[in-house]
Amino acid sequence: MPLKDKVILITGGTSGIGEACTELFVRHGAKVVTMSIQREAGEALAKRLSDEGGTCLFHFGDTSQEVDVAAAVELAVERFGRLDCVHANAGILRNQKITDITLDDFHALINVNLLGPVLVAKHAIPVMERQGRGVICFTTSVAADIGFPGHGVYCASKAAVVALMRSLTTDHSPHGVRFVAVSPGTIDTPMLAASCAGWDTPQEELYAQVAKKIPVQRMGRPQDVAHVVAFLFTDEAGFINGSVVHLEGGTLCLPPW
Repeated sequence: MPLKDKVILITGGTSGIGEACTELFVRHGAKVVTMSIQREAGEALAKRLSDEGGTCLFHFGDTSQEVDVAAAVELAVERFGRLDCVHANAGILRNQKITDITLDDFHALINVNLLGPVLVAKHAIPVMERQGRGVICFTTSVAADIGFPGHGVYCASKAAVVALMRSLTTDHSPHGVRFVAVSPGTIDTPMLAASCAGWDTPQEELYAQVAKKIPVQRMGRPQDVAHVVAFLFTDEAGFINGSVVHLEGGTLCLPPW
């Protein structure tokens, strides 16, 4: 169990990919602090995993608020003495063309999807550099590589996370911190389900249509991402640095016709 006793902080850790990561890491023996704005879900998740014999703390907080991020890092260090890994996973989605977007929606996307990872890195890196080691994984998206219709700012925010990750690698990896990113494609999460609202086609039909277009003939599951992040956090992945791992079932290989 390569994650046993590793101290891991996850943002956006109570739904979708984050929830799957929280569950997998705890069941692999990690000591997890999972953070989100979903208080009820977070408290229930932490209790369930703790009742199963794992170590999981829930921290209620907003990743776009520096005081909340700093408190989450401090909680991990105070309770467990160090911080081995961070998964900067919190994110939101807005479906709007640039001509329709409001400044409030723009700031919401950038504050969660980009400022959040920046704040996580700002507060986690000094801890890891003092330790001489650590890993930070960012959740980006194939939206960083594909021009999704009606998602201009979302795509831009995810591309920015990739650029951030690569810059941090040059600045801080010489001091012992590794940086990686996972880039999911179409993953069956509550956020994806919410994006189906307002369509005339039922969600089940939409999902079936999407699955047929993916070369592996299925949509991704949150657990698909969690298993990859778990590996990236292990010492066996120690030479993977400044890299983006795509998890999209072959979507990026499709021709444009």
